[in-house]
Parts: sequence; C-alpha cells; structure tokens
Amino acid sequence: MSKLTKNEDAFTGLEAAIVLIAFVVVAAVFSYVVLGAGFFTTQKSQEVVHSSVAQTSSSMEVVGDVIGVGAGNKLTSAKITLGLSAGGGAVDFEKLVVTFSNKTVVQTLVKNDTFFQDDKDAVAGEWLIAKRMNSDGGNLLESREQFTISTGFPGAINPNGEFTIEVKPVVGSSLAIVRTAPEQIDAINRLF
Repeated sequence: MSKLTKNEDAFTGLEAAIVLIAFVVVAAVFSYVVLGAGFFTTQKSQEVVHSSVAQTSSSMEVVGDVIGVGAGNKLTSAKITLGLSAGGGAVDFEKLVVTFSNKTVVQTLVKNDTFFQDDKDAVAGEWLIAKRMNSDGGNLLESREQFTISTGFPGAINPNGEFTIEVKPVVGSSLAIVRTAPEQIDAINRLF
C-alpha cells in the first residue's frame, strides 16, 4: 500500500487572487499607455491636416501681365498684380515677404516705409503696394480684391536676363514669379 503524505505547499486562493490582481493592474497600465499614445498620434495627425489646409487655402496668383519698368536698356523694377486663388483665405500684406533672385543675387526686398504709394515705382531693394483695386482701403488682400506691388530690383536686369520674384505670405504657399527681360527694353515692358 501506498502511504499518503500531507503536502502543505499548495497554491492558496489568496495567493491566486494576488497574482490575478497583479496581472490586471499591469494590463490596465499597459492599455492606458497604448491608448494615450494612440490619442496623441491622432491629435498630431489632426494638427498636420489642419495646418496643411491653412497653408494651401491662402494662396495667391498673378492676375494679368507682369510689367517691367526699364531705364537705359535695363529693367529696374516690376509691377505684379496679385489676387487670391479660388477659395483662398485673406493675405496680410503687412507681413508679406518679397524676395528677388537671379543668377548672381538673392535678396529679401525691404517693405517701403510709406508702403502704399499710388502708381509709384519701388526703388532698388524695396517693394510697395502701387495700386489697390476693389479694395476697402486696408492692407489685407481679400476675396475679389487685387493689389499691384512694385518691386525694385537690387541690381538692374540686362536684356534677356532671367529673374525670380517670390512672394511669401505668413500663412499659405509662396508664389514664385519667374520672368525674362526682353531683348529690347523700353520704359514699359510686358514680361514673359
């Protein structure tokens, strides 16, 4: 016959409950961390989408021709009429950044102190609003309004010289306007 022995090393109910509670607590903490990371990622994705919509919704476009002002068979400035693209939001011209570049120069043009000068040409290295059409008189380009800016080149552009004027609003995409001076430069020139 076999002899039965008493074993007191058994796993009690209290010990099982403690282990179960520990597993539940660890699982709860882990799920909280995973959910928190998921919510954080979702929030960042929403911010990216909203900022992308804001960046593209406020873009401008060139309306009509770009006119070059010449002196002595060289271009000295350009007049560019800007309007909002379809569905675009308002653009604050007080905070606009205008940059000139060609093969040898890259320069941010300085906003003229007077800023709005009716039908004036900007001097070298400056820019200004030369005309406002359909405007309420403010410096905020809104729907159906058109602003003509005059940009004074840092250096004169020779015949057949290519240059770029980049207009950057605070919010929205920048607009690069690439033009070439004509072979024969007159006082007023249509630039292509």
